[in-house]
Amino acid sequence: MSRVLDVNGVTGGYGSVQILNGVDLYVDEGELVTVIGPNGCGKSTFMKVLFGIADRYEGTFIHRGVDVSSWRTDKLVKRGIAYVPQVDNVFPSLTVYENLQMGGLNMSSGVLKKRIDQACEMFPEMQLRMSDLAASLSGGERQRVALARSLAPAPKLLMLDEPLSSLDRVLREGLQSQVRRILKEIGVTSIYVTHDRDEAFTMADRLIFMNQGQIIQTGTPEEAIANPADGFVASTLGFKNVLKATISKSG
Repeated sequence: MSRVLDVNGVTGGYGSVQILNGVDLYVDEGELVTVIGPNGCGKSTFMKVLFGIADRYEGTFIHRGVDVSSWRTDKLVKRGIAYVPQVDNVFPSLTVYENLQMGGLNMSSGVLKKRIDQACEMFPEMQLRMSDLAASLSGGERQRVALARSLAPAPKLLMLDEPLSSLDRVLREGLQSQVRRILKEIGVTSIYVTHDRDEAFTMADRLIFMNQGQIIQTGTPEEAIANPADGFVASTLGFKNVLKATISKSG
């Protein structure tokens, strides 16, 4: 299995506020890695740093053997790296089809149409709404458009920053399995950020637990349950029998 992403020693934040404190992470080909942690732990900042839309930072970001640490967002996009933010960033005054076209501005019209058709096959419920304005869509429909648009250029690495967090729980749970199935079917390497334990377990091949700007533990869901690294991980997993204790030396 080949390595798609290597992140080493990333620190940084916004202005004088330090949020990330030495983050190391790797992602292998075709893997769906889920980063889970509480609000404010640095998950979204980390994603924005990787996509070149946060303040500068220290550390390295190696994509398929190439150091892209200082690359701007537009250059990362051309390399095949895509990003889906928390809020669906569709254009309300454009139709669904026009929104999907925005995902492949550098493609020829023939290739783009083929890619859009393929993206719509993943979300067949969108096909009847291609000429509708995005403003008329529900929250779940807009998020499907945002996801389809990110997949249309056939990215090599897809980063999803809590893409379903704005939806109600019933709709969110319905979309989770659909999104995971699509990502695995097309084989796109993905990093998925969430603060929701159930969502993390639904999505992940491998879990990354983050707290206070650091990676605390990494492993499959089964490995995490069997051997939580500390009380934070145990609590995140839903264990109720987490007790404080003091280790003392006897005689």
